[in-house]
Amino acid sequence: MNAFAAPNLGDLELATLECIWRLGDADVKAVHAKIGVERGLSSNTVQSTLERLYRKKLLTRRKVSHAFVYSAVVDRAGVLEQTINAAISRLNGGETGAVLTAFVDFAARTDKSMLLELERLVAARIGAKTGEGDDEC
Repeated sequence: MNAFAAPNLGDLELATLECIWRLGDADVKAVHAKIGVERGLSSNTVQSTLERLYRKKLLTRRKVSHAFVYSAVVDRAGVLEQTINAAISRLNGGETGAVLTAFVDFAARTDKSMLLELERLVAARIGAKTGEGDDEC
């Protein structure tokens, strides 16, 4: 994952990133066909959105013939991690217990398998920090 500042992304920017992640490299026409038409957006609006994501350093672009082709710089997990980190920093006021409780409550409301996965992830992280499972001396 590339390091980047957690951006403030709007709904259209997130939808555009999702589209680029699904398509891989894409130009304005391809993105417009996938998300612009169903939303009733002009091709210029899609182009502006791609340009904003490029300026935010979330996309790269290269010129192919007469059009730019855009590619994602960051993956979905990277954007999610940075967005959550930014939200927690803004909202928790130094109170980590409330953040953890809210996260566990969210997992419990989603379904029991998510709680079990959370437990597995925590155990794996604890094991990694204590050196469990390391075969190296």
